[in-house]
Amino acid sequence: MIAPTAALDALKSFGEPQKAAQMATYHKAKRAYLGVSNPQIDALCKDWRKACDLDQRLGLSRYLWDSDFHEARVAAAKLLIQARIRPDASVWREICRWVPEFDAWAIADHACSAGSRRLVADPSRLDVVETWTQNDSMWVRRAALVMTLPWTKQNNPKPEELTARERILGWAAGYVSDRDWFIQKSVSWWLRSLSKHDPERVRAFLADHGEAMKPFALRDAGKYL
Repeated sequence: MIAPTAALDALKSFGEPQKAAQMATYHKAKRAYLGVSNPQIDALCKDWRKACDLDQRLGLSRYLWDSDFHEARVAAAKLLIQARIRPDASVWREICRWVPEFDAWAIADHACSAGSRRLVADPSRLDVVETWTQNDSMWVRRAALVMTLPWTKQNNPKPEELTARERILGWAAGYVSDRDWFIQKSVSWWLRSLSKHDPERVRAFLADHGEAMKPFALRDAGKYL
């Protein structure tokens, strides 16, 4: 077991003030930055996963997230990026707790990566994700597409997977009139990824909705077509 305070101290020990200042300027979200690289965070998380059972890892993840250091939140998400977790209801609840606090793409994307594993493990959770598409927060709306990216990567989807894919494409269609750059990018990211596995479906989506998308998003969505 690793004490949560010791884990945060370990992150701080790798901090570089100059790099922290650069990260604060780049990410723009108003929180503390330590200046720790992703490979350093990865190495620490690897050790922590070995030292903790699931309940301990979940508690550590919660502590790191709530500390509100940029790198600690990234580490919190990395601790829960695992395909097989049983039972995983507590992990899913924790990730859902984070979603309303998203305010920067890097932290959000790491958290969505963890969340996507839990959605694949239990697709009924898409019912929760669908509620995010109507949220006032752009970051929450964006998470609905970023967290469902696994549904773009199936070469031979089962009927229920195709149904889920169409459901999510419906969300994307509802986003195309949203002029926010990050929302447009989330739509184009989803479509670009899907185009590698089902290009005809992406062509059909763009034929129906492409004119409403921003030019950069339209180009990005069709990059591999």
